Amino acid sequence: MSVTTSTFKHVSYLWNEATAASMAGDEVALLIYRSNLLGADLRLTNYGGGNTSCKVTAKDPLTGKETEVMWIKGSGGDIGTLKKSGLAALYVERLRSLTNVYRGVEHEDEMVELFNHCIFDLASKAPSIDTPLHGFLPFKHIDHLHPDAAIAIAAAKDGKRITQEIFNGTIGWVEWQRPGFDLGLKLKKCLDENPGIRGIMLGSHGLFTWGDTAYESYINTLEVIERCAEYIESKTKKDAIFGGAKIVSLKKEDRLKQAALLAPVLRGFCSSHTQMIGHFTDDDRVLQFINSKDLDRLAPLGTSCPDHFLRTKISPLVLSLTADADLTNAATLKEQLAAPFEAYRKMYADYYNACKHPNSPAMRDPNPVVILYPGVGMFTFAKDKQTARVAAEFYTNAINVMRGAEAISSYTSLPRQEAFNIEYWLLEEAKLQRMPKPKALSGRIALVTGSAGGIGKAIAQKFADEGACVIINDNDAQRLEGAKEDFQKKYGKDIFATAVLDVTSEQDIEKAYTASALAFGGVDIVVNCAGLSISKPIEEHTEKDWDLLYDVLVKGQFFVTQAGVNIMRKQALGGDVLNIVSKNALVSGPNNAGYGSAKAAQLHLSRLNAAELGKDNIRVNVVNPDAVISDSKIWEGAWAEGRAKAYGIKVEELPAFYAKRTLLNEIILPEDIANACFAFVGGLLSKSTGNVLNVDGGVAMAFVR
Repeated sequence: MSVTTSTFKHVSYLWNEATAASMAGDEVALLIYRSNLLGADLRLTNYGGGNTSCKVTAKDPLTGKETEVMWIKGSGGDIGTLKKSGLAALYVERLRSLTNVYRGVEHEDEMVELFNHCIFDLASKAPSIDTPLHGFLPFKHIDHLHPDAAIAIAAAKDGKRITQEIFNGTIGWVEWQRPGFDLGLKLKKCLDENPGIRGIMLGSHGLFTWGDTAYESYINTLEVIERCAEYIESKTKKDAIFGGAKIVSLKKEDRLKQAALLAPVLRGFCSSHTQMIGHFTDDDRVLQFINSKDLDRLAPLGTSCPDHFLRTKISPLVLSLTADADLTNAATLKEQLAAPFEAYRKMYADYYNACKHPNSPAMRDPNPVVILYPGVGMFTFAKDKQTARVAAEFYTNAINVMRGAEAISSYTSLPRQEAFNIEYWLLEEAKLQRMPKPKALSGRIALVTGSAGGIGKAIAQKFADEGACVIINDNDAQRLEGAKEDFQKKYGKDIFATAVLDVTSEQDIEKAYTASALAFGGVDIVVNCAGLSISKPIEEHTEKDWDLLYDVLVKGQFFVTQAGVNIMRKQALGGDVLNIVSKNALVSGPNNAGYGSAKAAQLHLSRLNAAELGKDNIRVNVVNPDAVISDSKIWEGAWAEGRAKAYGIKVEELPAFYAKRTLLNEIILPEDIANACFAFVGGLLSKSTGNVLNVDGGVAMAFVR
């Protein structure tokens, strides 16, 4: 059919006729294209939410006969980033023939194993629980999404009547039921009883729409959601949303200041079971909800859509702190928060005990995922940054649903027992058990000074590879921008944040830790790596040289550590301080009075900090490199010339010179220092502090003992 640009107000029309035309005849490619477009709009469905399918005719590899095959998003996938490898392909006839062995809703879960007997493409992703919901409908292309506007109607007290009013019978209605084989049969029954409908609303859940082509399904989906949104907008009284405003938000700058002060304390409470990573948002939609008169009534109800609920827990924790409360005294703040957290954990345990079945999995982490701070914003905590960010996105969707439902009727959430049956579903538990084990630094946050290049960058990359979130920084904004591009390409946005940091600037240090608190919730590992070198004979050394060396190497290390320890104490999770010092802290050499003595001060400062911070379970250790020339700013300038002059050789002969003087005859690389740092923080040396690890190829004069 000819495609003309369509205009929508509440959804994004992204279809490109030329792009689609290039896929003509390949229905699976068009399925993936359509899925990616739908997944790009968070108003339609969140990350990992919903699923899409198409049915095509293909040659059976065993019989050679034409057979109908359904391609559908596989278990655990995301339609916004879907590729063919994320699809499952099943024989439609075999899937439908499972009705012959279906023993009823009490035996629902056993059907999932039987999906494997219907696999057509042996490279398929595991089929999801929603497979029969698509399989029993006859349409070539089907979209199952969780649009805010549709769920607002589906979660309204009289959603069925409203659906009839809006669509005049062209959209069917199926009451809430947990996804599975029986729900698939109910969708077919709804269609059989209402031939000619263009979609089905699932109570408290979401929307099914379809078409004979990928485009027809796409446009049908957008039109239905647009109509839902238009209806809600027509009923919304802007001055009465959520009952109107109860309080006014702080100014943006003050919100971020409060959030940065509070995040590490919240992270400590939320990490009593598993160490968590945080996310903060002060999105306007969130502020409208948390500042409203209806917050106290609606927040305890929790969410309705199962996809929302699985990621946000039964309900959020709403803080009773005033927006402008003094949050600078961590001890007082912890006293204020202890009771609300204990009450939340008890509420969750009571919910579990009241709803559990004899075969339910053991109770999971009872801490909240979503924490609402009226006047400031929303915090979410999870095992990694992506999961925490997605939880915030899902709860924002839940807010949209509540707003819409309240505008047209009144909001209803899932009954507690139904919510429990979803959260502790044995199939969900099996999915959790199949997930890969966390990496060594999962749940850890590291700030590495001077991490835009050289040793610092190698350390930050090593930590990121091992699962940590990292704050990369440098006093050179241009160099930092280059590192940012590298990290974005390699790790994506959920692994790192950036800050311009001159370690001699108290203001820069504060900004860097604020960035860490807002991005991830705090800090666990501080690596003092920023440095410089000045090599001169004693008679040529100036006061300026001396002050610069001590300001960067000694004072910088002290104040970066001091600020990091302040956050670690707020979290009460322990932590690590690693100081990248030098062989020169232990070895006397020519033309090195300023640099060598500053390095010695760094080393002894590390010992002093280790002695003081042990009571906080904060470990302080030292890595001593030597002659790390690769990608080092130190070796770009006068330092290399000074060292070459001191040893009576040429600059280009330095790498070989340094390697030959070591016991192992090895050139030392930034990656070698990164590996040593990981050895200290990776878990195997968790009972080690005050130590020095030389990574210099073996320099006998630098042996500590």
